[in-house]
Amino acid sequence: MIIGVDLGGTKVRAGIAVDGRIHSQEQQLFNSKGTQEETLGQLIDLIRPLISPDIQGIGLGVPSVIDVENGIVYNVVNIPSWEKVFLKDILEKEFNVPVAINNDVNCFILGEHRYGVVKDMRNVVGITSGTGLGSGIIINGELFHGVNCGAGEIGLLHYLDQNIEYYASGNFFKVRYGMSAMAAHQLALAGDKNALGWWEEFGSHMGEALKTIVYCYDPEAVVIGGSLAKAYAFFEAAMYESLKDFTFPESIRRLKIFQSVNENITLLGAAALVRTDSEVSLSGDGRRVANG
Repeated sequence: MIIGVDLGGTKVRAGIAVDGRIHSQEQQLFNSKGTQEETLGQLIDLIRPLISPDIQGIGLGVPSVIDVENGIVYNVVNIPSWEKVFLKDILEKEFNVPVAINNDVNCFILGEHRYGVVKDMRNVVGITSGTGLGSGIIINGELFHGVNCGAGEIGLLHYLDQNIEYYASGNFFKVRYGMSAMAAHQLALAGDKNALGWWEEFGSHMGEALKTIVYCYDPEAVVIGGSLAKAYAFFEAAMYESLKDFTFPESIRRLKIFQSVNENITLLGAAALVRTDSEVSLSGDGRRVANG
């Protein structure tokens, strides 16, 4: 039994992962503007009720770059007080169990790879579109996060007059149409013609994001998650239409695109970090090798 934690800028969730399911889930609005002491205190208080002698570890997904080996979290955009937090040390001292930390989108794709729609595929990419746009990468069956846990930040690549994230996240609706993506989704569900057009426009931009992913990684599949994935039906057709002019048509023909359907998949991926760490040890020359 491992506790998975999904820490966002507005809310934090935690639950116990058992056999690919989340139990005893806790969720709160997160005081992201609080001091470091206040925010860490809230996180610890959320986790504490889940701790028992059966808990083998804690895995956390955090929206930031991370020193994965040492569990140090740097410069969390939505939590200003978290410029440098020795989170692994803090939580291991508090709860006396192993702690593993990674980027939240990496946890998302790890969860999908272990338990979700791309289970056991070898080369896949996950996108989460919400307040921002992030991506996580599985290469040859292993999570790839780069040296500084910053691999896959395609949202920050230049696109049109801004960057990809500007057009392929909730920011698109806020800036272009003065409303949240949730409100635009509700209008589309009601059949509003303007809203339906907005989602088609969004789908075209999402298609451009997918082109970037395929050029970079040429994956078997892409999984789209995050809050905007709930409106997938409204932007799917336009997204596929924008892929038609891709330079290598066979790559797109073979590409599988999925909508994430498990709302707890990031919690499961966060919990899987602990299993991943326990399956890896250091060889005599310092290389990381798989056990068994």
